[in-house]
Amino acid sequence: MHNAQEVAKLAATDIEAWLRSQKETVSVTNVEDDPDYQCRDIDLIWTSHQGEVLIEIKGDRWNKTRNFFFETYSNLEKGTPGCFLYTEADWLFYYFVNTRQLYRLPMPKTREWFKITMRRFRERSTTTPVGTSYYTTVGRLVPITTVMMEVPGIKMEQL
Repeated sequence: MHNAQEVAKLAATDIEAWLRSQKETVSVTNVEDDPDYQCRDIDLIWTSHQGEVLIEIKGDRWNKTRNFFFETYSNLEKGTPGCFLYTEADWLFYYFVNTRQLYRLPMPKTREWFKITMRRFRERSTTTPVGTSYYTTVGRLVPITTVMMEVPGIKMEQL
């Protein structure tokens, strides 16, 4: 499992199955391919007895670093901001596919905290080949323990 799209697909599949198994779930709708939701960076609509929740999924396979990678640019060359900075989701579900650990981060509370504190975290970038070219993704490595201690309302689930 090396392809980012494979990781994203596995994360969505696992999270959808977990949400469907929750007793409060009424329905789960995957909107990853819906342009109206893509521009808002929303992947799932979870309807529970309490109402509708918009979810952005971030699948990651680098669990050994004990960091989240919060994207600041999804495509540096085009100046496209990272999903973490513009998602309209109520929750960011950050999922490590190898260990099946799911962190539920409340948005925009987590984003507001990150914008204030991001300079203290190491910036990293990676390039992704596209045909004969590439694009660069930039973000910050944020220790999971720091986020858990400083942002109220984060929940961890072992799927």
